[in-house]
Amino acid sequence: MTKNPGNVEKLIRVSSDIPRKTVYRLSLYLRCLGLMVARRESIVSSAALASVAGVQPAQLRRDLAYCGPLGKRGTGYEVVTLRNRLEEILGRASLQPVILVGVGNLGQALLSYKGFAREGFEIVAAFDLKPQKQMEGRMGVRGMGSMKGLVQRREIRMAILCVPGSSAQSVAEQLCEVGIQAILNFSPVVLHLPETVAVNNVNLAIELENLSYFAR
Repeated sequence: MTKNPGNVEKLIRVSSDIPRKTVYRLSLYLRCLGLMVARRESIVSSAALASVAGVQPAQLRRDLAYCGPLGKRGTGYEVVTLRNRLEEILGRASLQPVILVGVGNLGQALLSYKGFAREGFEIVAAFDLKPQKQMEGRMGVRGMGSMKGLVQRREIRMAILCVPGSSAQSVAEQLCEVGIQAILNFSPVVLHLPETVAVNNVNLAIELENLSYFAR
């Protein structure tokens, strides 16, 4: 993959025309197609792909209709062609730069995770109120004051937010001010940001709480 930050703007512009739940399912279909490519499958029917993804065939066809004409009636979808189209729409055709803000225990764990690059994302910088933190074998941590210059110079549009809840709103607003348009929020608060900024919340406590209902 080659770096092409300009594709991020294209990704956000295209995705804004697709419902968020559909975008989520497109990501799911993409992973299913990746497994099919690995198994050297060439054609897949809407029923077969829907079954693997755990959705109804009619739902899958409605979702893929946002991607333009792809399948052939009575034949199905060419696996590689459909995968490539979904990668283009979801911004996976190039390595997307991401920043991480908040280098506590969770932030450090995410910096150590090697799977982002395999999925098409690269954490290019980490920021914290304590920039003197240095982690052996990893990138140094920058001060918050240097964030604007790097984000605008590298045309970065995505950020991972791992700060405490007490400062999450103010830091998220700062991210918006420097040009960030999409935030993966690990902070345990609901962010109130402009509608033009996409926010996905990851609250591990809520997820465990929901699971506990079924584990009783």
